[in-house]
Amino acid sequence: MGAALRNAGRPGVGSMALAAVDIALWDLKARLLEQPLAALLDAMRNEVPVYGSGGFTSYSDRRLAEQLGGWVEEGIPRVKMKIGRDAQSDPTRLDAARSAIGDKAELFVDANGAFEPKEALDWAHRLRREWGVSWFEEPVPSADFAGLRLVREEGPADLDVAAGEYGYVLADFRNLLEAGAVDCLQADVTRCGGITGLLQVAELAGGSGIDLSGHCAPAVSVPALCAVERLRHLEWFHDHVRIEGLLFDGTLDPMGGAVHPDSRAVGHGLTLREDAVERYRIPTLEATRR
Repeated sequence: MGAALRNAGRPGVGSMALAAVDIALWDLKARLLEQPLAALLDAMRNEVPVYGSGGFTSYSDRRLAEQLGGWVEEGIPRVKMKIGRDAQSDPTRLDAARSAIGDKAELFVDANGAFEPKEALDWAHRLRREWGVSWFEEPVPSADFAGLRLVREEGPADLDVAAGEYGYVLADFRNLLEAGAVDCLQADVTRCGGITGLLQVAELAGGSGIDLSGHCAPAVSVPALCAVERLRHLEWFHDHVRIEGLLFDGTLDPMGGAVHPDSRAVGHGLTLREDAVERYRIPTLEATRR
């Protein structure tokens, strides 16, 4: 499939289409063998740690505090918020977040590449010092390897720099690792070539002595991440969790800050709710002519 996409362009939409087919084929194989997908992939763990992810810059401080604090109350000990859209308002938002989650929960931030390298480095020190932030995701654009390395090497030693969610082909991840750009490598199963690609990225990261963190698509990611040796955690992303719950039966819920795959379900465990998706169906051109 990858070779067939070469002329059309493998990164981007092409890789996401390949990922969808790969996920479907792994699910089909597991269902034909009447096995849970995690078992078929030789899972080495029965749970995947998660962190609550949301905290969008469009939220009011009250909504931000309710969301992050709510996850901590439910037993998720690590949460992530967005920063960088309006840097002047971020200190107040960070204050609200830390107050809501207390001193023991971990606070992560994601800048989505909003800062210039030196600006990001200043923020790295301030984030760690003032709010105890332990995870700084994409402080600069993910293609800026030198900028990521600057923040990683010159920032606080106990603040992890992360990137990789926009990796599509194996070389994207290899470039981040060889540049010394990240403390933890991210990968998105819906972008990096599906389950096959995710496991290849995990092997690459492990060979470099770096942990892997799953990016979004939580329900599909769980079975594959159970087979990853150097796993850090999985992003329990607010929007994806909401959509999965609307459209599928068989979704999972975190317990004690981790998600456990259903050992009784075959395949990845998800079943499309036909009645729920019908309202979103786009009529074909032929149907509109009738």
